[in-house]
Amino acid sequence: MHGDDLQALAGPLRDAGDFDPLLDRLGGARVVMLGEASHGTHEFYRRRAELTRRLIDERGFSFVAVEGDWPDCDRVDRAVRGGADPRQALSEFDRWPTWMWANEEVGDFVTGLREANLTRADPVGFHGLDVYSLWESLDEICAYLREHDPENLPAALAAVGCLGPYGQDPQQYAWATVMGSTCAPPLVELLTTLRYRTTDLGILQNAEAAVGAENYYREMVSNGPESWNVRDVHMVNTLDRLLQHYGPGSKAVVWAHNTHIGDARATDMADVGMVNLGQLGRERWGDDDVVLVGFGSHRGHVLAGPAWGAPVEVMPVPPARAGSLEAILDASVPEPALFVFDDDRPAWLTDTLAHRAIGVVYQPSREAYGNYVPTRLGDRYDAFVWLPETTALVPMHATAVGGERETYPVGV
Repeated sequence: MHGDDLQALAGPLRDAGDFDPLLDRLGGARVVMLGEASHGTHEFYRRRAELTRRLIDERGFSFVAVEGDWPDCDRVDRAVRGGADPRQALSEFDRWPTWMWANEEVGDFVTGLREANLTRADPVGFHGLDVYSLWESLDEICAYLREHDPENLPAALAAVGCLGPYGQDPQQYAWATVMGSTCAPPLVELLTTLRYRTTDLGILQNAEAAVGAENYYREMVSNGPESWNVRDVHMVNTLDRLLQHYGPGSKAVVWAHNTHIGDARATDMADVGMVNLGQLGRERWGDDDVVLVGFGSHRGHVLAGPAWGAPVEVMPVPPARAGSLEAILDASVPEPALFVFDDDRPAWLTDTLAHRAIGVVYQPSREAYGNYVPTRLGDRYDAFVWLPETTALVPMHATAVGGERETYPVGV
């Protein structure tokens, strides 16, 4: 049905050189968001890293911002600027699912980034956009204040004391807010104090993350769209602060799941009031300055957990559901391909098609009725990377650590 239109738009994707059409499409874009259809697929991470290296080397992109926590990624940032081994920094990620960033594929990328940074006048950074690090960010703030501004340490300790009864358990805190408890006031007061006392990006961002995390956990128990929206608004605000910090002319590469970087208005997310990073980025900086690149596959294997906090497994990814975007692509484009969209939109880019999305929790048995997002592909992304058969990531950790349910129920 769509075969000729698909083949006409498909460009070969054999190696990093085949990203030329996408680099031509970028123009002067300031933000390029690179997705993934799962958090556990080797080829998504490898191709994303290849494209990112070209964006840095040939287009002068300033930093990589990922769907990860600020304190964890800050250790990686210090490492890629000439500090310790970046792989060691990744191995210290201990929040489930650790494999999202503590994997060999990211290890290879950040090791190469460090080596290249040693010869750069302006090192390329690596930062986290996400919102979960309530206690970890407070620990960083307390350590900073003890050394640099002990006069204001009591403000941080007041926030720590308020959260103390919940034992660093976001679920306990979230349910306590239902009964009227809240630690928002001391956290907001701490953020306000720090804004007047320091210009240190790391400390200010830790304060923003602590306030955002408290808000996220408070909204999480409602099971509505607001907790998702809190998270993605926090991510776009963090990205904005980073661009301001790096200065005029700075450019960002973002790594996150398709569900975050593909414009929510082109999916059923919009029907329930959800926004996301890709939509907010287009609205904030404009369509010409933001390029969204989705990724997808048809079959293979993935690294994921069968339940929240469970040990990670290599799982089969069965052939995609009949009639889905992935099934249609596989029938006509059996080899890896790059699609760069223009104003001429054939039906497969404008029709609403089921588009697979695998989270950190995955159950292949649900393929018949779950794991897909209704999508108008040409509106959701500006380009699409098609990898028909994929394999699993290689994790650094032998087993999963921790079991918090911060991403419940979405898990992406």
